[in-house]
Amino acid sequence: MLQKPRSRGRPSSQAERDWGRGAAEEAPSTSRGAGSSQETRSTSSQGARRPEASPEVGPRSQQQLELKVAELVQFLLIKDQKKIPIKRTDILKHVIGDYKDIFPDLLKLAAERLEYVFGYKLVELEPKSNTYILINTLEPVEEDAEVRGDQGTPTTGLLMIVLGLIFMKGNTIKETEVWDFLRRLGVYPTKKHLVFGDPKKLITEEFVRQRYLEYRRIPHTDPVDYELQWGPRTNLETSKMKVLKFVAKVHNQDPKDWPAQYCEALADEEARARPETGGPAPSS
Repeated sequence: MLQKPRSRGRPSSQAERDWGRGAAEEAPSTSRGAGSSQETRSTSSQGARRPEASPEVGPRSQQQLELKVAELVQFLLIKDQKKIPIKRTDILKHVIGDYKDIFPDLLKLAAERLEYVFGYKLVELEPKSNTYILINTLEPVEEDAEVRGDQGTPTTGLLMIVLGLIFMKGNTIKETEVWDFLRRLGVYPTKKHLVFGDPKKLITEEFVRQRYLEYRRIPHTDPVDYELQWGPRTNLETSKMKVLKFVAKVHNQDPKDWPAQYCEALADEEARARPETGGPAPSS
């Protein structure tokens, strides 16, 4: 049985805004110049003034660290879908950014969450190779497999993330918001992806054709924008509670930390449990 993750005690109203928010929560860079006199000479030689790093910049907040670890966990889960070793350079490029000074700490926290929450162990493929793989440390029961995205196809992890974004945003999300989030995981609408091929085609055509998603143009938008919602197949194969549990596990939170979504998911569970009306009466 998986161990229950510890709650970080983040306020629920803030947690509700964290899922799918863009880089606005990123911490400012803490890199320091060589000295004010050197900066002056360098600036004058380049013919343009550059703002100096603020001396008041302190350590990242707990909230910023939590978001970065959650982002790293999602990135590792996606990259592992095709069982190709994950390069340290890709992690640094697509996820870590200005957090390179604490990369070992972030990787350790992400590894702990992957093992204790998702049942995956992050290991280095060979000593000093700077490449990593995820090892499944347990045989999941059916529900755990569904929550973790172990459906036997390399696209399920991406689909779960998109479904989570939609649900956490009130069951409808703009396409531009989806790509703002996925770019942070190294998934771009205009670039071919090693695992997903053409990500935009996969999300806006394949998932739509499979009826996992609904994709509609938003009227009166300039430039033109589209919105995404759950499709009928999603409602048949999974539930709001299962998707909320996926979101909660990624963020090391309890589903109840999102009270609005939790109440909605509970109501959905109760509705599913009620017998359908209007059908033939049961035989006595």
